[in-house]
Amino acid sequence: MDITTTDVTFHLDETLGHNERELIRDKLLSQNGILSAATNDKTPHLMIVVYDPDMTAPETILELLNHDGVHAERLG
Repeated sequence: MDITTTDVTFHLDETLGHNERELIRDKLLSQNGILSAATNDKTPHLMIVVYDPDMTAPETILELLNHDGVHAERLG
């Protein structure tokens, strides 16, 4: 079975520490269709999410990010 993946980049408005970003990543990874989520300490406002477009959508991921008080926007 082939899995199609794509990625999307989000800008996180808040200045979040490493551990806070890791908690957000873990929450995203617990959702069906999200295969990877990553931030970098050098660019803490950016998060790249790899997902299966047959199982989820960028709008759904954005809702998950914004649900817990994080303000994020999809880039691109």
